[in-house]
Amino acid sequence: MGIFDKVLSKKQPEKETKTYKDFWDWFLTKEKFFFEIVKGREHIEEQFFDIISPELTKINDGYYFLSGMCDEDTAELIITVEGDVKKIIFAEELIAAAPKIDHWKFTALKPETDIENIGLKMGSLEFTKNNIYFYSNDIEGYPDEIDLVFVYENLNEENRESATTGICIFLDNFLGELNFATQIDTFSIIGKSEAEQELVPIEKLKEFLLWREREFTEKYKDLEVLESEDQFSLLEATLENGMPLMATVNASLLKYDAKASYPWISVLKIFYDGKNNNGFPEEADYNTMNAIEDYAIERLSSKDGHLYIGRETADNSKSIYFASKDFRQPSKVFDQIIKENPQYKISLEIYKDKYWQSFEHYNVN
Repeated sequence: MGIFDKVLSKKQPEKETKTYKDFWDWFLTKEKFFFEIVKGREHIEEQFFDIISPELTKINDGYYFLSGMCDEDTAELIITVEGDVKKIIFAEELIAAAPKIDHWKFTALKPETDIENIGLKMGSLEFTKNNIYFYSNDIEGYPDEIDLVFVYENLNEENRESATTGICIFLDNFLGELNFATQIDTFSIIGKSEAEQELVPIEKLKEFLLWREREFTEKYKDLEVLESEDQFSLLEATLENGMPLMATVNASLLKYDAKASYPWISVLKIFYDGKNNNGFPEEADYNTMNAIEDYAIERLSSKDGHLYIGRETADNSKSIYFASKDFRQPSKVFDQIIKENPQYKISLEIYKDKYWQSFEHYNVN
């Protein structure tokens, strides 16, 4: 595939909820015009990206797109979320709903690229298979953690920031967007002089990650669905600013010895006005947020691979915690909650934490 153009889906001041079908029905009315724009590569941003951007925003925020010609007769539109885990499902669903259109190829997320075809330059820096290596750290007590060190031959203190960006772009292209976002737990980037282990050529990275994934799947494949014993503990503390904190956590669940089989942590944080109640919610907010929490617990059940960890309330916000086998259903459930409760500022974070280190400060596991 040749050079691709890229743009972020821009937010629009007015947002109208649309379905995936609505978007593709609209796209069909303009696809011949869009094809000629992509093929000609003139005014592609103004006459293609700027037109589809507001239509995509009507479905969801966070879409980016790439477009170019696969060959003389086929244009490709790649919907990407730039590795944002909580948005991946919406790119996948959008493309799954796409109709078959002559001369078009639609792809969800940036695909992996043959390493021989990756030659990335950023200023004076070049990133190729010949100057990037890796090795894996074994972390005591966390055998399933994939902690990688990427070694770049030309890294120094002056170019460390730009070199780090370049390595991430290289890996995003080499592994593909989904794999880069989900297969590696933690990583660091260093220069060759800082390496503490034998260097492995970067082209062996895919093989290494597939081996670790097979090993992980084999280890946990026979585990039965974990049913929470619902032995909740009430914890009280004081924040550094003097405000009180109250948390309710499933103490028995946090002792589970196979946490890594539920590696995806979701945190829904709801902000409210608690200035007249020592940082805690007033009755109306309390009842509404309890209803939100109950809805999330109902939708994210243990039989579907989700565990309700608990909640924490303090300093004008309430956080609700889940651990899941996969990140897609929590993404959808919490996105719906956010959209249906515009009266609150609500944030969502989804990240991988195989050993639930996020909850160690509760001192109950």
